[in-house]
Amino acid sequence: MPVREIDVSEITKAIKEMSMEANYYLPDDVIKKLEEGLKIEVSPAGKAVLQQILENDRIAAEEQLPACQDTGLAVVFLEIGQDVHFVGGNLIDAINEGVRQGYQEGYLRKSTCHPFTRKNIGDNTPATVHIEIVPGDKVKIIFAAKGGGSENMSRATMLKPADGWEGVRDFVVRRVIEAGPNPCPPIIVGVGVGGTIERSAYLAKKALMIPVGVRNPDPEVARYEEELLELINKTGVGPQGLGGKFTALDVHMLMEPVHIASLPVAVNIQCHMSRHKERII
Repeated sequence: MPVREIDVSEITKAIKEMSMEANYYLPDDVIKKLEEGLKIEVSPAGKAVLQQILENDRIAAEEQLPACQDTGLAVVFLEIGQDVHFVGGNLIDAINEGVRQGYQEGYLRKSTCHPFTRKNIGDNTPATVHIEIVPGDKVKIIFAAKGGGSENMSRATMLKPADGWEGVRDFVVRRVIEAGPNPCPPIIVGVGVGGTIERSAYLAKKALMIPVGVRNPDPEVARYEEELLELINKTGVGPQGLGGKFTALDVHMLMEPVHIASLPVAVNIQCHMSRHKERII
């Protein structure tokens, strides 16, 4: 197959547009699930919260304004076809330029800062970039704006192999309870199991990109997702932590083989905003 050339300016343009769209418009799957939650929530406070969330998101979309003041750090997932050749500059530089332009022109809050001095970088760069090489000559881009409140509630650990599924299940549910209102529930819970400690953390974040309502194609993992969703919604945390039965929009889990001596597991929590956009170039 002939090599397909892609000018990195196309990547910059896509990232710029996606960063603004992700902050202005909630995904349709999320809105649908919030509307369903409004029908089943029994807590008056919970119902009021869900109504306010839906109204806020409607206004943000109509006015093209950020739906939340925390417009997140830029996380970019790239699936690059092995028959693609980038021209016109450095790919990572092009991604960061797209973030820079999107956050400046879209009037989005810049949140990157020095870890210790806390001095703001000023343009929300650098993006966190994850790259996978896949067959073909296309590039799939997923842009996610990850807020601090939800990211702070995420955790990774190394369980004992003997802990098994029950240990993973208890770790995930306990993390949601401990997080309480901090990640702005109703939340989406990404769970990564397998590989090494950093691989499980990557899988947990990648799981958040799966549409609400879509189950893992592996029937075993799908059962785990459904069990976790049921248990989390029985915790009583509720919308914005004010109590109720609608704590999570969904749970997505990705699982891979592990070392015989290890059981790494990570939980990455996403707020109800679930700000991400996807494009194929």
